[in-house]
Amino acid sequence: MPNQAQLFRNLVKYTFVPYYIWGQWERITRAGTVGEQKKNCSKNNIIVLFDLEPDLLPLFQYNCKKFSTPEECLSSPEFLEHVRKVMLVIDAAVTHLENLHCLEEYLANLGKKHQAVGVKVESFSAVGESLLYMLEKCHGPAFSLNVREAWTRLYSAVVKAMSCGWDVPGKVG
Repeated sequence: MPNQAQLFRNLVKYTFVPYYIWGQWERITRAGTVGEQKKNCSKNNIIVLFDLEPDLLPLFQYNCKKFSTPEECLSSPEFLEHVRKVMLVIDAAVTHLENLHCLEEYLANLGKKHQAVGVKVESFSAVGESLLYMLEKCHGPAFSLNVREAWTRLYSAVVKAMSCGWDVPGKVG
């Protein structure tokens, strides 16, 4: 069975993967008018996420306030800070695309934190779908099947690393 470093190397064995991802991400993260586009895409991403996985909404509580709608979440500065942090994780994965194994420990610890607040590993598929939705809406026709596949590979590697931090009952460390 391949170890985590081998899995990450397999992610980038196709040269098109970094090319597609770096180009797409750069267009989202650069300043100017695209910055506003990024903000709108992030909001759409959150609304789609809660549509796909409504059970995630109650996990977001700040100052003992529970949100009943995605719009309430989006009006919370603490929630928007969480969204910013998610974007930073994606940015770190993109930046380290050809050396993702250097993020293994960080991502495993992030997975452990998510488990501690009640997130289930299965919920990450909805997060991935909402990420793909956001990217498609931000890039339109430029978000080809090859680009979608590249992002799916990257996101799968991140989730795999995060899931290593999950405490599984009966798992021997």
